[in-house]
Amino acid sequence: MTAAETLAGPVNPGSWQYRQLNARAPGLSYLSDALSALVEDGHPVMAGTADLQYSNGLARFAARYPDRFIQFGISEQNMVSAAAGIATTGMMPFVATFASFLGLLCCEQIRMDVAYSALPVRLIGHHAGIALGFYGTSHHATEDLAIMRSIAGLTVVNPADGPQLAAAIKASADHPEPIYFRIGRGQEPNVYDDLPDFRFGKAIEHETGTDLTIIACGTMVHPSREAVRALRASGLSVGLIDMHTIKPLDREAVLAAAERSRIILTVEEHNILGGLGGAVAEVMAEAGTKAVLIRHGIRDEYSLIAPPTHLYRHYQLDAAGIETVVHDILS
Repeated sequence: MTAAETLAGPVNPGSWQYRQLNARAPGLSYLSDALSALVEDGHPVMAGTADLQYSNGLARFAARYPDRFIQFGISEQNMVSAAAGIATTGMMPFVATFASFLGLLCCEQIRMDVAYSALPVRLIGHHAGIALGFYGTSHHATEDLAIMRSIAGLTVVNPADGPQLAAAIKASADHPEPIYFRIGRGQEPNVYDDLPDFRFGKAIEHETGTDLTIIACGTMVHPSREAVRALRASGLSVGLIDMHTIKPLDREAVLAAAERSRIILTVEEHNILGGLGGAVAEVMAEAGTKAVLIRHGIRDEYSLIAPPTHLYRHYQLDAAGIETVVHDILS
């Protein structure tokens, strides 16, 4: 049996593996489908992963295009360096593994082999934040945004859901710089029904408000949207911005919100130091805005070990928790 046949089996729609994976994580299809669309449009795409093709959905891509897929095994640093080498041949490599391994373990390879060389490598860190809650601290990625946005020449994107990831991947076809994509685990509810209009560095404004504006990224956009709906229904003027690109940050969107609202609240599945909250703080401080900034996320600690749903509730990163945080701030 060939490698392609081995990979094709479990992703057959009639197999129990396929049904189980897609029932538990319907968002896994977006990555493979978006990469397949680039191949069909004639882009020199290749994909690779570190023994996680069933965790990130790349098994679908591997079954469709086995000659464009590399299984690197559990050797993440080698994968990143190899991707840099592949990029020098004119190909556009997309490599994926857990965000905790990609953003922390592979930091040196990303800095020196990819970003310093300005190669068009696309780095996909999945199961970011506390999505692998019960796997322990080694699998939690609550520092990766801070690390990645400090690397010169690296664009950092944190899509809210599968459709936005697909839109970002489509937009990346003509993007000359290396990109770090930070995504969840495929179980997040969709914020967008179809592929949204996506431009790197251009935030999406969902609501405007004068009392407070939430600036959220990634998996926190959906619960923030649900919280904003409840808050607005209670009579509060609360806005919401999807800041999908952490670097370059949409400076104009931040300053417009700070001009309009008394308070800016950043919400991220990340340490409040150095990530979205830090990036927004830098913009507001440099501009001397009058609005107050409050950062909400993991408060400079190693997150607890528990199922993700329990952790989101504990850290008030679900809709009810975010709503409570806003009420506490405004009271």
